[in-house]
Amino acid sequence: MTKKLRIAMIGCGGISVGAHISNYKDMDNVEIVWLCDILPEKMAAAKAKYAFISAAKETTDYNEVLADPEVDAVDICTPNYLHSIIAIAALNAGKHVMTEKPDAMTEAEVVEMKKAAEANGKVLMAMRNNRFMPCSTYTKNAIARGDFGEVYAGRCGWVRRRGVPGRGSWFTDKKQSGGGPLIDLGVHMIDLSMYLMGNPKPVSVTGSTYSKFSHLGGGEGVFDVEDLAMGFIKFDNGACLQFEFSWASNIEYEHRFVELRGTKAGCKILGDALTIYSEKDGGQSNEDLHFRGLYGHTAALIHFVDVVLNGAKPIFEPQQGVDMIKLLNAIYESAETGKEIRL
Repeated sequence: MTKKLRIAMIGCGGISVGAHISNYKDMDNVEIVWLCDILPEKMAAAKAKYAFISAAKETTDYNEVLADPEVDAVDICTPNYLHSIIAIAALNAGKHVMTEKPDAMTEAEVVEMKKAAEANGKVLMAMRNNRFMPCSTYTKNAIARGDFGEVYAGRCGWVRRRGVPGRGSWFTDKKQSGGGPLIDLGVHMIDLSMYLMGNPKPVSVTGSTYSKFSHLGGGEGVFDVEDLAMGFIKFDNGACLQFEFSWASNIEYEHRFVELRGTKAGCKILGDALTIYSEKDGGQSNEDLHFRGLYGHTAALIHFVDVVLNGAKPIFEPQQGVDMIKLLNAIYESAETGKEIRL
């Protein structure tokens, strides 16, 4: 009989239903035993959509979930400010943790998450779904083989023409989100860039942020985060990375990308398509590659379950989460002070 990981879903909103529960549905080694959300109607909607969770218990208090010894792991899909609070409590209650990005809002929070995971001997992973795209895996392996030579520079971004989540939602309230597109979208593409580059250590950052489109998206209430962030990261190995992230910009179209430059070859990941630029046979060569396979959240969640149940080597380590949140906070500090921030 297949051993099952008994998971509690904490937060049953859009990302939970659309990218987490939807993927657990096809895993025969997972059982969702609890749903938790402060809005009962969201739990009801999740059950109405997915019959396989119809028997899951329901609660509006995550502490009730953590008190249940039958729960092996929690999957956190709440607003950002709750990620670290719930994760630390869950780890201290002896549960494994998968949390949506960002890992936390501050360096202090993410450090405490790492400490709690180590102290309790539990798996802590934060969602890094772009690492698991087939084009990302192909590029990672090609770089490891030496096909790119020395990867010394890169650019990345995720820019939307009109994609403000909505004024007054938790996304636009810094106390709940930690920031705008930098922490919302930037965590994805900066992480993917650094992962492909071999996780070099950032040594300094320069950033600028702007809020010019806070009137978009309808709604009322707080909008005290940026809608555009741009900047530059230097690494300890001499490499560098440019970045730009926006919820709203007067550009041609929305796109997300990672571009890397190596001494033997370079590449551009645009969406889920990969182009490799090299000098094969002494001439310019552009190789366009398209992939099929498990994408993003699907492969990331399968990996989390494999790590917990089978002891697979984790692709994501908690220290990488600490480094990421420290980096993002330094970019915000640079934007506020107008100065380069040394890490």
